[in-house]
Formats: sequence, structure tokens, C-alpha cells
Amino acid sequence: MIRGACSCGAVAFRLEGKVRDILGCHCGQCRKQSGFFWAATSVADDGLVMERDEGLAWFQSSDTARRGFCKLCGSSLFWKPGDAPRTVVAAASLEPGHGLRITAHVFLEDKGDYYEIGDGLPQFERFSGGENA
Repeated sequence: MIRGACSCGAVAFRLEGKVRDILGCHCGQCRKQSGFFWAATSVADDGLVMERDEGLAWFQSSDTARRGFCKLCGSSLFWKPGDAPRTVVAAASLEPGHGLRITAHVFLEDKGDYYEIGDGLPQFERFSGGENA
């Protein structure tokens, strides 16, 4: 089990079951939402257990996805692609000690021109990931 929360604690959750390794997303929406590239894991919807959600709000960020954030502190927490059975969760919202690591970078076709990626991990122009989005 992995625990996570927003900065102010008005949204708290735990992840149960299998979670995906972390991907670094460089798409324009993630960069605008987070201020840099967005590092995130994902979990089956029934594995995302809300412990506190009074601060949770959602907005439709595109025709195909919505984003969950804390309306009190502004922390970007979730990305939900349409009716997919998984929710993407911000790695920065997770408590330390989870053991997850970035394993690849996606949407390099949209990467900002103000930074380089030098970690030697696989890089994909779009998304690489099949059912584990």
C-alpha cells in the first residue's frame, strides 16, 4: 500500500494493488499543469482509495481526459482518461518509501525546448504504454 496527499492534506488517498512504474510525461498539458514534466504512476480505479476528499475538484482538461486537483492548495493529483478503468496519480503526491522509479519518458514530441533529458531512460515521441496508461 502506498499513501499520498495534496500539500494541505484536504485530499488524502492510498493506492492498493498493482501500480505502474513512474513515467515522465512531457506533453504540453502536463507541463502547463505542473510547471515542468509530470512524473506519474497509475492504478486501477478500485485501487485508488480516497481517505479524505473535501478538497478534491476535477476539471475537463481536454475532450478525452479530466484532471483532479486540490481546490484549497492547488496540488495537481490525478489524470483520468475518459472511461478507462485506471487513474494516473502524480508521483510527487506520494509519501516517500514507495520504491517506484521513473522508467521512461513519453510525449517527447511536445517536450519543452528549455531542458534536456540525460538520464539514459527510454524516450517515446508519443505514449508507449498499452493498457497501463
